[in-house]
Amino acid sequence: MDTPPTAVHVAGSSTDILAVANSPFLWLCALGVFAVIAVQSLVYVRAARRAAPSIGMSARELNRSFRAGAVASIGPSLAVVLVAIALLALFGTPAVLMRIGLIGSAAAETASAGIASSTMGATLGGADYTQQVFAVAFVAMSISGGMWMLATLLFTPVLKRGGHRLSQVNPAFMLVIPAAALLGAFSAIAVTELPKSGVHAMTVLTSAAVMGGLLLLARRLHAPWLKEWALGIAIFVGLTVAFVNHTV
Repeated sequence: MDTPPTAVHVAGSSTDILAVANSPFLWLCALGVFAVIAVQSLVYVRAARRAAPSIGMSARELNRSFRAGAVASIGPSLAVVLVAIALLALFGTPAVLMRIGLIGSAAAETASAGIASSTMGATLGGADYTQQVFAVAFVAMSISGGMWMLATLLFTPVLKRGGHRLSQVNPAFMLVIPAAALLGAFSAIAVTELPKSGVHAMTVLTSAAVMGGLLLLARRLHAPWLKEWALGIAIFVGLTVAFVNHTV
């Protein structure tokens, strides 16, 4: 039997977001996303193991690189977890898991959800944030994240061909350009935080000082394990400094 229009209207106008945000369908979608990520990770690990002998990389060096990547991901993951906790009340657990599990930017996608909510005359997380508004905001977030993935799919082959041509002109280009791109990306993120407040500036400077000091110490002591933990330690110290200064 079809649901009466009035019932649909009442259900869609409810502000009980978690009643629909934690629906079984969204949980299945979230589990599907993480299943795809697990399969991709296995494919990349197998590809790395097959390619290692051709570049003279031993199994020990390969395992050490896997360990370094795993340890280095701990620090950034803490920031992701904090963002996820902040978004749970707005979007529910499945939606947040889908968003942090895919490539994208929490800030950009939250902005997309905010714009989508405003087009319906509502405020994201406000008293007029109904189930209908949540549905529209979630679709906007999904489209935003999907465009990140589509852009990666389309432009990666193009960039790969460009990188191959540059390496033929001068192999040093492909050593400098990726490092410069990473340095520029992280520097741009850090610089935007500096003017926000004294706490932001102190957090950025403290994290940078800790990271630089640990890398220098690792070189002096010939301790590769310290390089692996440097990023996580720097982020943890930065979060601690931000928390202490914010509560004082």
